[in-house]
Amino acid sequence: MNCSHPAPMSEESVVSILQAAGARVRGRPGRSDHYGSPRDFSFEVRAVFANDLGLQITARQYNYRDPWETTGRVNDLVDVSLLFQGNYSELPKGYGYFQGTDTEENLNSDQLKELIEAVTKINPKLFTLQNLTGDL
Repeated sequence: MNCSHPAPMSEESVVSILQAAGARVRGRPGRSDHYGSPRDFSFEVRAVFANDLGLQITARQYNYRDPWETTGRVNDLVDVSLLFQGNYSELPKGYGYFQGTDTEENLNSDQLKELIEAVTKINPKLFTLQNLTGDL
């Protein structure tokens, strides 16, 4: 049985993906191994790119895999919010993400890399143009 999963994500791996894309990044851990942990997420990372668009990436919960797949708990999926001028935003029309919503949920590591690549290439003037035409 060949069962291939996209790479599991950690705070460190997401930070390195974003830094490789040229973003300024800050992350923070969420849950710990202790039962009474105050946060309800595994980790959270925020990034701002050169085009002043930002992403807030949150891993909500751990998945537990069988020992032959990987060790212990992992984060297979993350939720991503787009930030434009410090506010949650949708992307202008014509993109595969953030259409009609400011959050993309349950993205794996491959989808996250694709989304990051798309966001880094956006000219922020496109937001102004589509806002003037009523398309955003």
